[in-house]
Amino acid sequence: MVLSILLLTPTLLGNRVDMFMTYFHKKKRKTVVQRNAFVVSLAFADLVVAIYPYPLVLTAIFHNGWIAGYIHCQISGFLMGLSVIGSIFNITGIAINRYCYICHNLKYDKVFSSSNTMCYVMLVWTLTILAIVPNWFVESLQYDPRVYSCTFAQSVSSLYTITVVVVHFILPMSIVTYCYLRIWILVIQVRRRVKPDSRPKIKPHDLRNFLTMFVVFVLFAVCWAPLNLIGLVVALDSRLSRAIPEWLFTASYFMAYFNSCLNAVIYGVLNHNFRKEYKRIVLIIFKFHC
Repeated sequence: MVLSILLLTPTLLGNRVDMFMTYFHKKKRKTVVQRNAFVVSLAFADLVVAIYPYPLVLTAIFHNGWIAGYIHCQISGFLMGLSVIGSIFNITGIAINRYCYICHNLKYDKVFSSSNTMCYVMLVWTLTILAIVPNWFVESLQYDPRVYSCTFAQSVSSLYTITVVVVHFILPMSIVTYCYLRIWILVIQVRRRVKPDSRPKIKPHDLRNFLTMFVVFVLFAVCWAPLNLIGLVVALDSRLSRAIPEWLFTASYFMAYFNSCLNAVIYGVLNHNFRKEYKRIVLIIFKFHC
């Protein structure tokens, strides 16, 4: 992937730079819906686990075991999977959206119109549900006493586990990496090829949005990589499951699901509008209690 980018012809690079300059000299576009639809969808994916599975996990921790029954175990595991895969697919959608917005700006309004964007979001959740359904046929949603959760059992089927890791993590993360790498390369090319006095300036709002989504992606990859790596290792050689310490699996599991709590913090740190709304909410709550 990197080699293909480095071997681009000078003519193609020049065309990309010209398109990039044209983009920053265009009239301001109304792309609020297109840019925020996947962010709202990602927030919903994070919220899913907080509404139902997490309270049941806390109950299991307090009682040192699962007491909610089989049906609630299956629903909890299903919603956890829905949140995880939904987050991955939405992050992929955000990266593709940013890539089209910056690298293919002339086609962006047509490809990501308001109606098309809503269809893309619906497609993301349709694919997410389709990705979760096979767990019921494989019977891989089971209670794991190590993490007090009904979750995906990596040892049920080696082939299925490898497929899950590749399709649900490695492939989406590769697409996101490609999109952000192309964006960074294009930005660097523009800064180097254009004179400082005539260099098109990146709008602060667009830059903040891009950096925020990039940080969201990096933290997601960091938080989920250990658990997926463990699953892949165990699937390739089941004998290695005995060599993996229980504390390492537990830490990687809670590290992965802790990622759902990080996005709100990232938005608050990197986005002025979120910080302002957070302060307003805190003040309202404080005044209400006083």
